[in-house]
Amino acid sequence: MKAALLASPATPLVMADVDCVDPGPGQVRVQVTHCGLCHSDLTMIDAPEMMTPIILGHEAAGIVDAVGPGVDSLAEGDHVMLSPFGPCGTCYWCVRGEMTLCASAASMFMGTMPDGSIPFTMDGQPVYRGLGVAGFGQLTLVAETAAVKIDPEVPLEVAAVIGCAIQTGVGAVLNTAKVEEGATVLVMGLGGVGMSVVQGARLAGASRIFASDPVADRRNAAVAFGATDLLDPNETDVVAHVQEATKGIGADYAFDAAGAGPLVEAGLAATRNGGTTVMVGAPALEHTVTINPAVMYLTAEKKLLGCLFGGCNSQREVPRLLALWQNGRLDLEPMITARRPINEINAGLEDLRASIGIRTVFNLS
Repeated sequence: MKAALLASPATPLVMADVDCVDPGPGQVRVQVTHCGLCHSDLTMIDAPEMMTPIILGHEAAGIVDAVGPGVDSLAEGDHVMLSPFGPCGTCYWCVRGEMTLCASAASMFMGTMPDGSIPFTMDGQPVYRGLGVAGFGQLTLVAETAAVKIDPEVPLEVAAVIGCAIQTGVGAVLNTAKVEEGATVLVMGLGGVGMSVVQGARLAGASRIFASDPVADRRNAAVAFGATDLLDPNETDVVAHVQEATKGIGADYAFDAAGAGPLVEAGLAATRNGGTTVMVGAPALEHTVTINPAVMYLTAEKKLLGCLFGGCNSQREVPRLLALWQNGRLDLEPMITARRPINEINAGLEDLRASIGIRTVFNLS
């Protein structure tokens, strides 16, 4: 199969011929047709200690190519959306409903399958499985629980966007923060995840949605997704503006959708006493968050929450999100602002670095 491969850290991806094994017990092999480009992919490309060679891409959808022994929920030819997390369903976290913390799902950070095996090889040498999906390849291998069957009438490029951006952003609002109707919300960063946070806040019935991003096109696009107040952080003190607009109370909820320690600190400052700040974007390892003075946050009862993949169980979440889309309450097609063949992956990465568009989806079929 063809795959866009990161051969060494911080270098352009290269197209390569890679082999994928047959599925084992409880596994499915999927022909990937579409995969979105997420900032997490860029973070991994730029990481100096990244294990290579590796196939990245984790916002993917496609068609089941083969199923392993014991798989009974999927069959060859089924259309599926792929999740970076294939929960085991029986560990300490799964039985508590915390699927994204599943011990098996943690393999997404290790470049392997949950059992430690690596399904890809090139010239007889292992190729790592990036972020639990390896969606920048024409074939991939996932656990049965990481492939969600969808109606064949759902466009696979639309399903791909749900895979990360929509689940993460909407899930951060509905599952992690549990934003209530009438709340005030600040969203910092308006890429694919940030726009999805805006949509989640709209779904929750937020009364005011402050949307902050230095890119004018993204700010303007956020209006259609539900933003009520647009802020350019290069020209406006976001914290001061939110405090003033809420008559000194502060926002009920703040979301860092860009992944930056300073934005988390801004969220803590912008939220009210008793308010909640949610870390949605993945910050670089060198980023830290300072709470100073700590006693002020104790007495104000402010909350800081981590959020991985929107706290989603994809087997439950994907049908719910697709139903919202089909009912006109969730916008998916406008999230896709560019479509490219997979051999243009590096051009897409340059667009992402330049903050051009919201989501690029690559066609691998």
